[in-house]
Amino acid sequence: MQNKGLIKFFAILFALVSIYQLSFTFVASKVKNDAKSFANGNADKEVKYLDSIGKEEVFNLGFTNFTFNEVSDKQINKGLDLEGGINVILQISVKDILKGLSNNSKNPVFNKSLADATADSQGNKSYLDKFFDAFDANSKGTVKLASPDIFANRSLQGEGGVDFQMTDAQVKKVISRKVDESVESAFGVLRKRIDQFGVTQPNIQKLGNSGQILVELPGAKDVDRAKKLLSSTAQLQFWETYKIEEIGNFLMAANESLKKTEINTTEVKPVVKDSLSALLTDAKDSTATKKGENPLFDKIIGQGGGPVLGLFSPKDTAVVNGYLKRANVRILLAGDQRYAKFVWGKPMIIKDAKAKDIDAVELYALKGNRDNVPAMSGGVITDASDTFDQSGKPAVSMQMNGQGAKAWEELTGRAYTQKSNIAIVLDDIVYSAPGVSTGPISGGRSEISGAFDVTETKDLANVLRAGKLPAAADIVQSEVVGPSLGQEAIDNGTNSALIGLLLVSLWMMIYYGKAGWYANVALAVNLLFLFGILASLGAVLTLPGIAGIVLTMGTAVDANIIIYERAKEELRAGKTLEEAVKTSYSWRGAMSSITDANVTHILTGAVLFIFGSGPIKGFATTLLIGIVTSLFTSIFIARIFIDWNISKKNNLTFVTNFSKNMFNNFHFDFLGMKKWTYLFSSIVVIISVISLATNGLDEGVDFVGGRTFQVRFEKPIETETVKAELAKVFDGSAEVKVFGNNNQLKITTKFKVQEPGIKADEEVNKLLFATLKQHFSADMTYDKFINAYDGKKVGVLLASKVGPTVAQDIKTNAYWAVLGAMAIVFLYLMISYRKWQYSLGAIAAIAHDVIFVLGIYSLCYKFMPFGMEIDQHFIAAILTVIGYSMNDTVIVFDRVREFLAGKTKGTFSDIVNQSINTTMSRTINTSLTMIVVLLIMFVFGGDSIRGFIFAMLVGIVVGTYSSLFIATPVLVDTISKEDKNKVERAHLEA
Repeated sequence: MQNKGLIKFFAILFALVSIYQLSFTFVASKVKNDAKSFANGNADKEVKYLDSIGKEEVFNLGFTNFTFNEVSDKQINKGLDLEGGINVILQISVKDILKGLSNNSKNPVFNKSLADATADSQGNKSYLDKFFDAFDANSKGTVKLASPDIFANRSLQGEGGVDFQMTDAQVKKVISRKVDESVESAFGVLRKRIDQFGVTQPNIQKLGNSGQILVELPGAKDVDRAKKLLSSTAQLQFWETYKIEEIGNFLMAANESLKKTEINTTEVKPVVKDSLSALLTDAKDSTATKKGENPLFDKIIGQGGGPVLGLFSPKDTAVVNGYLKRANVRILLAGDQRYAKFVWGKPMIIKDAKAKDIDAVELYALKGNRDNVPAMSGGVITDASDTFDQSGKPAVSMQMNGQGAKAWEELTGRAYTQKSNIAIVLDDIVYSAPGVSTGPISGGRSEISGAFDVTETKDLANVLRAGKLPAAADIVQSEVVGPSLGQEAIDNGTNSALIGLLLVSLWMMIYYGKAGWYANVALAVNLLFLFGILASLGAVLTLPGIAGIVLTMGTAVDANIIIYERAKEELRAGKTLEEAVKTSYSWRGAMSSITDANVTHILTGAVLFIFGSGPIKGFATTLLIGIVTSLFTSIFIARIFIDWNISKKNNLTFVTNFSKNMFNNFHFDFLGMKKWTYLFSSIVVIISVISLATNGLDEGVDFVGGRTFQVRFEKPIETETVKAELAKVFDGSAEVKVFGNNNQLKITTKFKVQEPGIKADEEVNKLLFATLKQHFSADMTYDKFINAYDGKKVGVLLASKVGPTVAQDIKTNAYWAVLGAMAIVFLYLMISYRKWQYSLGAIAAIAHDVIFVLGIYSLCYKFMPFGMEIDQHFIAAILTVIGYSMNDTVIVFDRVREFLAGKTKGTFSDIVNQSINTTMSRTINTSLTMIVVLLIMFVFGGDSIRGFIFAMLVGIVVGTYSSLFIATPVLVDTISKEDKNKVERAHLEA
């Protein structure tokens, strides 16, 4: 081997760099363990401990030292499936941004285009592109984007804006830039918020130009709090309010109007004696307050007063909203009251007639106007801090700029004179509505008080300081993983990795003897390099990423196997050890096969990386890095030891007593079996296609949208019981399966998945808890059930949500990933082999393998004891199978090409058969190591990746079969008779 010294130098240098990079992970892990011990289960205490030592020295190398923050930045970060925490994808509402840029245009073409873009379910296409397409289709050239009533308005005019002479194409560029600026602004606001949230190493990143922002909060445990912080637009407004005596006549009239349509369906309830019902009792007709005859007032559960019109149950707010929005009800508002805006207050807890705590919300009527503009907006706020009010209760203090201070003085002066109230409204929720008793307030300082706890005031102050989002931010995809589940994943992944490493290493020693030891050393160095690169890149390690590492161990020895098998052939041909090694490491020997096999593998891995997201991207990352490092270590590191062995004149045979006679003189008529294998594969393909058409697939929420909860109970539970209970509250949408042990269920529902905002999420969580709490002990609370905490064993261990639009994007990406991988492989093989028949044979094998795996999943998903959902993980498995199948096929094809160009005598079919037979040792060895590794992962890897591993396991077995019995026969059958005769004549003359 040339430049051996240089290779040794770089190998040692690379190893030292890898150790250096990994040292930060070990130090950071030790400090975090110390923090856990100090906090003793208190998450806030743990975060404060880590924050307090952030700038302290924790790692000293003698020539330099590092603080904890610096060490943390350089470590391998664990993904949420290993660390626990909250992961959300926020969709910034481009629709709201466009409305704002158009000054809320009333143009019918503009608004219809917005509606059409919203309804367009085409996957993998941005909302802005959908809007532009819809506008072009609706306007038909009659209305321009640069119209004064659309984008050529006063706020967009000027340099870099829109003027009347612009074409639609020019306006589109301006609007695209403005939308990007708004998303960038939202990104900055969210970064400020999460930086103060109180978790270590939060991650936030924009996802291309989709308007989506990924936020990861490792270690976050309070689900509702985190989602509220992220999705709050922070639209702070100050409104004047109506008092109950001012709006009471309208409410009585509305109640009377509603009786005409609602009286027969209204639930019978006792009427609460509050200020509104008191108005009613002025009438002498006692029937006016008879139970069940007042659609609006029967919903009241608590007394109002001042600006509070009454207290209602949260579950009735949607009904009351519907009542107050009806045209026949709104028409009853007289004068300026016709612009009244009815909004709800912050949820609170009150006592019912039996002194029992119940949830309630207050109803307010704000003094609206024609333009629906508040008296003041929150844009004047310059600072905010959490504090305590005069009663010692948590509150938020705000400071305004000069313009805001003047407006605030005028507003409070008017409220003082009129003895009215000012509602402080954040994101359409009234937090407080104080009166002004001491005259106009100057200086621009104000305060928000209400039913807060200290955490809420800290979050609210944080949100106000960070500023408002330019548009609504809806959570379209989320995942919540408990730390206990993450620790289980780490344990399962570590166990499967260690067992897999041990078995692969043991097999290499048993089969190849001393050369197997060298391959094992190369494997160990490969793992060191792999983790070193992951650390240097700041990569995030996920459970599928661990699967990728374990899979790398199976493929890492593949190049060694190809080289060793070639060396054995050269030794049997009579060459010396040195000559055999030199030939096996040459392009004519094993290098061409290794290159073709790994290029196809890298291509499919690249497709997976491009189209994958989250954990799947982590799997692709480790797989791609593993392919590169395993090639280097297999080719160079193992070679160093082999050359050292040769220089010492030691004998190296690449066999042991166990393996020396295996596959020698192996002769099997593979092509003679093709009629039977074609028949078998055809039957399997037909059955699979029929099953896919009739039985379908178990599409996961990744593809269809929905919510998934992994719930662990204290004891085994019947799935049908839980399904029936949940179907009642989730409008019939409830899928319940055993997940792993029979005390753990996977619950899937599409209930309210299309509703934006966190209210729907909270409602689903509360319904889930209310329905299932009967199956837990009496001390189970909502917080214990939903939120994560260290040592959590029962309740919701994992929760995820995928909105229907995101699901469509994922499905579209999945189709393109599989088709793209097949197309790229086809083109590469056609270029490499210069005959389309090789590409056709390979694609036929891949298509066969994909259909086979899909058929197995379609036929078996209803009764298998583990999840067989078609999701992103499954697509990753399919692409891995494609890569492996191509790897195996290319090795066979390389040998076929070599033999067809060589001097082997016989007919065309005889030569091809001999080619296949000589690759059997490599094929069986590689497949066996892969299957063993995957079996270990299937058994020990944990429930969450069992379906993913099963797909790969089936795929590897089928891929090995198709390489031998599909790809090669298709190649032979499509070669022209003329070409076959030409080969046979050349071999007869040889």
